[in-house]
Amino acid sequence: MTTTQPPNDLNYPEIGASTALGRPLPAGYNHLRHRAPIGRGRAALDAAGNALLGWRMHRAAGVRITAEADRAAPGTAVRCAIGLGPFRAGAPCRVVWSTDGADGTADSDRYGFTYGTRRGHLAVGEETFVVEMGPDRIVWFTVNAFSRPHRWYARLAGPLLPLAQGLFARRCARALARIAADADRSARAVAGRGRRREHDGWAR
Repeated sequence: MTTTQPPNDLNYPEIGASTALGRPLPAGYNHLRHRAPIGRGRAALDAAGNALLGWRMHRAAGVRITAEADRAAPGTAVRCAIGLGPFRAGAPCRVVWSTDGADGTADSDRYGFTYGTRRGHLAVGEETFVVEMGPDRIVWFTVNAFSRPHRWYARLAGPLLPLAQGLFARRCARALARIAADADRSARAVAGRGRRREHDGWAR
């Protein structure tokens, strides 16, 4: 099921502009588009999608994250911790869109969510994360984002912020690829045990 909810505490006007992956992103922001294959087949899709919606991807990529709900859904307040040690800063966001590939709808080969920056964030903008499976059963992870510094100390970082955002996207892709590979191995092992039991039954 794909859902949206108009938030009321975001600090930018172009709410939802990153959710349409093929459309141009708003002008006046740094843009990020990252797409990578992370696995193949339904087991990989579901495992990666659930890791995405359940915040496991963020944690596996090294981000401290707290959320009002165990699963990303529109309206959910999220707070990420960005940086290291005493330089770690809170990054309040809110989920504005999500789709759950486990619901059996026409969008059942796609998981994803978008969160946008709330007041108090060091930047303004939003980020969309999507895990989807194509007709060839290849599972892809996509990040689509626009942002710009908001706080003065974030502006001082200049080009480092887009570089950090790109690095984070690649770390997320690697984390999901590991999760997808584990799920695929487990699915293959279960299928192999099933075939062995079937063979043993016929042998008797």
